[in-house]
Amino acid sequence: MLADIRIRPATEDDVPLILALIKELAVYERLSDEVVATEASLTSVLFGEDARARALIAYAGADSVGFAVYFYNFSTFLGRAGLYLEDLFVRPAWRRQGVGRQLLRELAQRAVADGCGRLEWSVLDWNEPAIRFYRSIGARPMDEWTVYRLTGDALVRFASDTPATR
Repeated sequence: MLADIRIRPATEDDVPLILALIKELAVYERLSDEVVATEASLTSVLFGEDARARALIAYAGADSVGFAVYFYNFSTFLGRAGLYLEDLFVRPAWRRQGVGRQLLRELAQRAVADGCGRLEWSVLDWNEPAIRFYRSIGARPMDEWTVYRLTGDALVRFASDTPATR
């Protein structure tokens, strides 16, 4: 494990780097065609007046080697906030050197400090290296749950077909 890995909160100046890392992650996950994020959209969601997410950047010396994007959610059963890790990515040359572990540890420390009841994330079922790593730190899969998603036209169609009650 490398001792000189630094983790710091992202700043607005990091937006181009964050977008580049997102695109690298998409290549790894075989989802490049799904990236529609822009510097403007990331600036808004990460640093705008109504920011919804946060990011951490990992460095080895002056080199950016990875990132994590996360947000807070809520558990009704726990009656407490949770921290949801949306994406964690370590550049290939820096894998298996403790970068991912340090990013996750930083998130766990933030979750504990903020009184969160859990830290959660999803992993693609074919990503065996990540699954082995997550199990090695004590994380367990939530096999009894299936993630559902509404997106794109289906989301717009469903939203417009159902009258909103407010």
